[in-house]
Amino acid sequence: MTLVHTHPVASLIFLVFVFCVELSVVTGDEPKLQGTEAPPREDALLYRKLAIPVEYLVTRTGHTFGGDLRIGDFNGDGQCDFLVYRCNHGAPRGAHMGGMKPAFMGAFELDGTPLWQVGEGGNHPSRPMSVAVKDWTGDGADDVICFWHKPQTGLNTDWQSLADVVVQLRDGHTGNVLREATSKAITERRRKDPVGANWVHQRLLIANFRGTPEPRDIAVKLGDTYVALDERLNVLWTYETQWVKYSQCPAYIPAVGDIDGDGRDELLTGYHLIDDDGSLMWKNKLGANMDSVTVDRWQGNTRAICSGFGHVMTAEGQVELSLGKQIVPHGQEVRVADFHSGHAGNEMVLRAFGHKPTVHLVSSQTNKIINTIELQFSPTNVGMEPVFWNGPDKAALLYNGGWLWDLKTAKGNPLPGVSPPNGGKVHRMGFYHAIPANLCGDDREELVLWDSTATDICIYTPKPLDQSAYRGYRAGPRQYNPRIMD
Repeated sequence: MTLVHTHPVASLIFLVFVFCVELSVVTGDEPKLQGTEAPPREDALLYRKLAIPVEYLVTRTGHTFGGDLRIGDFNGDGQCDFLVYRCNHGAPRGAHMGGMKPAFMGAFELDGTPLWQVGEGGNHPSRPMSVAVKDWTGDGADDVICFWHKPQTGLNTDWQSLADVVVQLRDGHTGNVLREATSKAITERRRKDPVGANWVHQRLLIANFRGTPEPRDIAVKLGDTYVALDERLNVLWTYETQWVKYSQCPAYIPAVGDIDGDGRDELLTGYHLIDDDGSLMWKNKLGANMDSVTVDRWQGNTRAICSGFGHVMTAEGQVELSLGKQIVPHGQEVRVADFHSGHAGNEMVLRAFGHKPTVHLVSSQTNKIINTIELQFSPTNVGMEPVFWNGPDKAALLYNGGWLWDLKTAKGNPLPGVSPPNGGKVHRMGFYHAIPANLCGDDREELVLWDSTATDICIYTPKPLDQSAYRGYRAGPRQYNPRIMD
């Protein structure tokens, strides 16, 4: 196990800082932020402000909006398209209001041309929900894998039950159902978390549990239960965790990746590493608030990276890094990329104090904190994403709440023309989410930004834009398994 060693005086100063930040959590005061006022990024171009087709919008309590978003090439023309969706059955009040069961979808092109729509109504998703986009039929066009709400006569269900949900494969060209399955491993699940926080973070992740040439399986996360499905929506295996209480449960959104190098994915929950066949590789309640996990490269090896108390774990369950409770009392989000050209390998960005702007930048070269940075305040203080703004061979920037941050210089700037988010005035999800993807020009990444309570999508590209350099949209795990929000 590797611990971070600092000078005693520096440690004392840091502990005072931690106390002040933790006190602000109790009192509700925000810590003083650095750089909350900054000019817009000069190298950022608002490539397109795309209106969601008006026929896809809905009005609830006087507010008109589209819903949550996924991206993919639905008609196979090499251009990115968009899918907006809404859900039924959310908690009646509090932080989990909205919907959990997809009930409406509408697909449209980059120029706003509608492609198809299915279902009707729906509400803001309580959180980013169980909808994924990937080419499942092999025709070169992306399809939709999703939960779908199917109310049944005589079946009385609410947000705490999945008895009225089916898993569907929908054709990307038309939205028609190609395959549908009803599995007791899913429909018999009910909320167990007494708070509901873990239950509302349901998600479908594209995985490769069977060692196929490309990912053809699905990892389903349902509160205390994980279900693996094959490409025909048959159940491969299930795993149920004993830990369900708020702040003491596994990650809200698990991660998939091949950690042991056998050509098949494992499922990482933060407290478990589950092998491709559903067997347990390790189980360890590493720390409280295990909110976020990822599978990525660390010191040249693929590792399990876990936000709870700041951990890096091997496939065998050995601890390679533990920042500890004092330094990471509430690991809200963790993201990994090469963020700093002055250090070899990847760095970890870890939101260390829950829903607060403070992040640690940790080097995989040294297993030590390079810097502690105060990002700008953003609604709920989640939604960080690495973006290869300067190209795939350059250090990534960090997106956070409408800003891009250079973590080497610890400076951030807002993107030009971003409208203020609705925030909690409309719904908890009312802020800008992001999916980085190459949508136009050269191989530098663009940012797709949307607010699920709004009616427009913003696409930002780095200057200068050369449209002739574009070679078409190609989805990878960061597009078909977007982290979106933890």
